[in-house]
Amino acid sequence: MLLVIFGPPAVGKMTVGRAVADQSDFRLFHNHMTIEPLLELFGYGTPPFDVLNDEFRMRILEEAAASDTDLVFTFVWPLDDEGDLRVVERYIAPYVVAGKQVAFVELAAPLDTRLERNRTEHRLAAKASKRDVEWSDGNVRELERHVMSTVPGRRTLAEDLLDRHRFLRIDNSELSPADTAARILAWLRGS
Repeated sequence: MLLVIFGPPAVGKMTVGRAVADQSDFRLFHNHMTIEPLLELFGYGTPPFDVLNDEFRMRILEEAAASDTDLVFTFVWPLDDEGDLRVVERYIAPYVVAGKQVAFVELAAPLDTRLERNRTEHRLAAKASKRDVEWSDGNVRELERHVMSTVPGRRTLAEDLLDRHRFLRIDNSELSPADTAARILAWLRGS
C-alpha cells in the first residue's frame, strides 16, 4: 500500500508519517529525503535538481511497489496546479499498476500553528534547508498563495484524483503525531 500524506508546509507530514511507521509496518519516505542531498549539489529548482529529484522519487516508488513495501510518502502539493497533479499521478502509478491500494491523507492546521511547528527541533534536524528559520517562515507564508488544502464546496484540480482513491482529511492542529497516526491507521483498517 502507498499512503500519501500531503498538506501545506510545516503541517506535520514528516512527523505524522514517522509516527505511522512507528505504529505499523509502513516505511517512511518523506520529501526531504531526496531534497536535502540534491540541494548541496545543485541548488533548489535548478534543472539538475528538478530532474534528479523526480527521478530519485520515481525509482524509489517503483522499487517499493515492486517489493511490496508499504510506504508513507509525504510532500507539499499545491492542489490548484495541473503540473503537480500530473506529478502525483506519476508517483502513485507504480502502486496502481501493481494493483496495490493507494490512500491519501491530507493534514490541515492554521498558519499560526504551522509557523510554530516550522521551528521545532525535530523538523530542523531532518531538514537542513529549513534551518534558516526566517527564510523558512517566509516560504511557509509565500506558499499560502496556492491552494494547499481541500475546502468543502470548492473543487480543486486534485479532487478528481482524490475521488478515485481512499481519502481522509484530518485537522491535526490539536492532535499529537501519535494520535494522528493512530487515527490514520484505524481508518486504513476500517475501524
